[in-house]
Amino acid sequence: MRAVILAAGEGQRLRPLTKTVPKPMLTVAGKPILEHNIRLLVRYGVNEIAINTHHCASSIEDHFGDGSEFGAKITYSKEEQLRGTAGALLPLREFLTSTFLVLYGDNLTTCNIGALAERHLSKRAIVTLAVYRRENATAGGIVSIAADGRIVRFLEKPRRDQVFSSLVNAGIMVCDREILDAIPPGVSDFGTDVLPALIRDEQPLFSYRMDERQEHLWWIDSPADYERTKKEVQPWALV
Repeated sequence: MRAVILAAGEGQRLRPLTKTVPKPMLTVAGKPILEHNIRLLVRYGVNEIAINTHHCASSIEDHFGDGSEFGAKITYSKEEQLRGTAGALLPLREFLTSTFLVLYGDNLTTCNIGALAERHLSKRAIVTLAVYRRENATAGGIVSIAADGRIVRFLEKPRRDQVFSSLVNAGIMVCDREILDAIPPGVSDFGTDVLPALIRDEQPLFSYRMDERQEHLWWIDSPADYERTKKEVQPWALV
């Protein structure tokens, strides 16, 4: 399985920390967040990786090169204009030849990638989305899940009076290649454009509930989040 790591965002909520460095290159436990994500994928045998870039793109390419130092083969997709989390996949059609993984590159996780992929295959889904419980559900995309694990409702960054679930999009998903045909041209996002459309069209969109005893997710949406994460996360926690 190949993977796409989304790393093009400008990280405006973390300014001034991200003024001269992409958010995924902020350091936690001695390494850039993006390096932790690459090493996670490689541990699960996912070593053909595409990374989209935009803000301070050279800092990513200079650090990772062709990926060989990290056990990976890295392809870069530089965006002159941001294309959104879903639109970023369209220039990578030739790279994405079969079922693939998408990982939001600015979060830290110990998600069981193997179990996520197995879930996707067993459900014959078009997309299988890892979900995680979050106390402040207004900061992410919330989901409602049927008894069989199918996602039947999705709302990106709801207002407090709109919250119907504490389970949110973890920013990790397995996609069948046909999802590329469901992405509209131009700028588009999974949370606002693609996932709600899949539900509306009754496409097989399924969930993978991360086991909070063994799998973790650390969001870094603000400087305070970043400082908290640096205190909480030790190198051993990401192995």
